[in-house]
Amino acid sequence: MQHTGFAEMPLHTGKAPRWLFHRMEKLSKEICRIIMDEYGSHELLNRLSNPFFFQALSCVIGFDWHSSGTTTTTCGALKLALNAITDTSCQIYVAGGKGHVSKQTPIELQRVNHHLKADFSDQEINNFIRASKLSAKVDNAVIQDSFQLYHHCFLIDSDGNYTVIQQGMNNKWARRYHWSSDRHRVGVRGGSFSEKPRDLIACNQIIKNTLDLTAEVSEQTRNCILDLIKDNPNHLRKYFPLKKKSLILPLDHFLNLSSKPEVSEHPSLLLMPVRHQILPIDLGESEFQTLLSAYEQQPRQFDDLVEIQGIGPKKLRALTLVSELIFGTQVSWKDPVKYSFAHGGKDGIPFPVDRKVYDSTIQTLRSAIDNAQLSNNNQLKALKNLSLLATRVQSRN
Repeated sequence: MQHTGFAEMPLHTGKAPRWLFHRMEKLSKEICRIIMDEYGSHELLNRLSNPFFFQALSCVIGFDWHSSGTTTTTCGALKLALNAITDTSCQIYVAGGKGHVSKQTPIELQRVNHHLKADFSDQEINNFIRASKLSAKVDNAVIQDSFQLYHHCFLIDSDGNYTVIQQGMNNKWARRYHWSSDRHRVGVRGGSFSEKPRDLIACNQIIKNTLDLTAEVSEQTRNCILDLIKDNPNHLRKYFPLKKKSLILPLDHFLNLSSKPEVSEHPSLLLMPVRHQILPIDLGESEFQTLLSAYEQQPRQFDDLVEIQGIGPKKLRALTLVSELIFGTQVSWKDPVKYSFAHGGKDGIPFPVDRKVYDSTIQTLRSAIDNAQLSNNNQLKALKNLSLLATRVQSRN
């Protein structure tokens, strides 16, 4: 299982009007059908796992370009559209959705054989369900970036290729997480969901003091947390009094924090904050019972620990602080999100525009729309939206 990207948008309320959603469903169905006919279902899943393609598709079928509803409404349209395509051997089944519907994903995945006319074994279906749960657990607990998941969509084809698109929200923003898998290197078959799971991250807001246990630098901490659980957590009680307690971050957390590059080059510079960072590290008796339950299960890998019921953000954060501040392991407190662009920037930052790749992206969508079985009016609207998007970016280059 591979984390392929992040996207971040302002949090908007409301819902798409019925007249718009109906057209989004119809247009997305024809676009997806053409892409699958031309390139196969695996290619469509790969494209949907790319946050930039997903955003472009949302624009083309007519939704707001930067709203949090881009995710929920487009996924809703895709679910209805793709699940309605049953007259071809190339099909994709979509499970999950927004709010309480997201919790129905495991139940809906039990029906994958019936819908796709596939012959997945019970073990394979359980693996898909595990992938669904683990991808959500990683983005909700292993990465603690203040975004609470409320949307989870699992898309799978008859060959077992799948993509996960989920979204979390905080007070003002929504952040979208994309996952992709290949049938021959699925996370549940030896890979890790919680170790360096991503290739591409794109958004415009950095959250300070984000705990990222998936980072390479956090490997020692992951191993230490696993050892602490397997070695009976009872001996950790002295670090977790029943009354709330806080630990102060050590001084080395404040080295090299200057925003000025010429200053941060000096490793001996100590930059003290206005207020010293204090992190809560409290666990009650019920939390300890969960840790003891995990000890009894003796998880072999960090993924096994993460998927245990009750092991959530609070417990992982507390164990991380014990590992880092008491046993001296390293952990990443940097938001894994970084600025990124689909086709580069006109000034060469972060890289020059590859016009061939950019033109190919436009042509792929344009061909899909041209060949779709749509009314002239709907084709015209879709091409107009795509042309506006293309013109806007091309004018910058």
